[in-house]
Amino acid sequence: MEQQVKKKNNNKTFVFLFLAIFFTLSSTADPSHFQTLPIHSLPNPSTLSWPESEQPLSISESDDNHPDSLSLQLHHADSLSSNKSPQHLFNLRLQRDAARVQSFTTLAAASLNQTRPHRSATGFSSSIVSGLSQGSGEYFTRIGVGTPAKYVFMVLDTGSDVVWLQCAPCRKCYSQADPVFDPTKSRTYAGIPCGAPLCRRLDSAGCNNRNKICQYQVSYGDGSFTFGDFSTETLTFRKTRVARVALGCGHDNEGLFVGAAGLLGLGRGKLSFPVQTGRRFNQKFSYCLVDRSASAKPSSVVFGDSAVSRTARFTPLLKNPKLDTFYYVELLGISVGGAPVHGVSASLFKLDTAGNGGVIIDSGTSVTRLTRPAYIALRDAFRLGASHLKKAPEFSLFDTCFDLSGLTEVKVPTVVLHFRGADVSLPATNYLIPVDNSGSFCFAFAGTMSGLSIIGNIQQQGFRVVYDLATSRVGFAPRGCV
Repeated sequence: MEQQVKKKNNNKTFVFLFLAIFFTLSSTADPSHFQTLPIHSLPNPSTLSWPESEQPLSISESDDNHPDSLSLQLHHADSLSSNKSPQHLFNLRLQRDAARVQSFTTLAAASLNQTRPHRSATGFSSSIVSGLSQGSGEYFTRIGVGTPAKYVFMVLDTGSDVVWLQCAPCRKCYSQADPVFDPTKSRTYAGIPCGAPLCRRLDSAGCNNRNKICQYQVSYGDGSFTFGDFSTETLTFRKTRVARVALGCGHDNEGLFVGAAGLLGLGRGKLSFPVQTGRRFNQKFSYCLVDRSASAKPSSVVFGDSAVSRTARFTPLLKNPKLDTFYYVELLGISVGGAPVHGVSASLFKLDTAGNGGVIIDSGTSVTRLTRPAYIALRDAFRLGASHLKKAPEFSLFDTCFDLSGLTEVKVPTVVLHFRGADVSLPATNYLIPVDNSGSFCFAFAGTMSGLSIIGNIQQQGFRVVYDLATSRVGFAPRGCV
């Protein structure tokens, strides 16, 4: 009996010692492995104030010394839908996101099968599949088209190359916020002849036999498309006019493009705006996307040498031999709470010589998608580090959510993306986001069965993301929106 009592006492002593050690370790945990997340609701869409009579972009003081640098304000697509509730807009954003990721996966798979369209003298042998789906290039700006300039909203998209806008006469046009551009009223509009080198740059080109003008067609993952005359035109960015930009003048455009007149492709392909204007802007541009729930400042994009931030940490761009549109980077690993996530290795993100796999940076995808094994390892590590938070039900594509109702702030484990040459430490608002107005927050990553991983714009918020095509690198500058 006495031995049993001693044994029980020993067991109690062991338990007390264990708890004491546990709480000591917990209380002395490195505070740098956690950061504060302020609790806020879904943002209301901002209202636009860009009448045509106003100058739509601002040149910063530093640009006075760089006449070939320009800066534009960017606005989120939700700003064109201010009559909808924040919850409805967020749900639509996730729907657009899913469609965009699916179209990226389709495009990558098509490139691997080498199903490149071939040029036909009389029409289109097949269409081009683009990354943009349902207008999901989430950010747009105001650009003057033609001479005299007519200002319209244009989506900016790093996942697409061809620049295009809706043109009169319209056989079929979707609804846009501005009058449709009429090329007959512009002094600088010129159709591109069928045999011209610019026409041959199109992956799929046709020819109008009546006037011998080159024709383009771009198709999107959801069945939307734009078709019309391939032309050159002057684009105006307030004080800066850029002449002879090759663009599609679309007379038949079908799909949902969120009120914008067209698209300014920022991809790596030979017909994208940065590549076309490489001499003028030295093949450099950058953008900074603000957290719309926490900042009144607008997002912005800069072209030219001024685009390169002094504080940016750079990682080399990789080339996919099968697909030249996307910006591929090398992701080596991810840390949560100051420790590398076991199970997340560079091999999971490798872009092989056949063009399989890889990681791309994209402005139009919202939620970062990681190949499934990497996502599961990351998610489990975050759940462990955030075990002190009250769990909430899954929401849409998010399987890791928390009930933070009634709180003003919480501590969450840090998340760092390790690219080759650049460690990107994410602010808490870039990976734990509100999904309703009731205090539900979800971990803003998702898994994909595709080999292609995508770094989305939620994770890019607050960084100036620098695309330096002249030296084939991408940089990240924290707090870059100031």
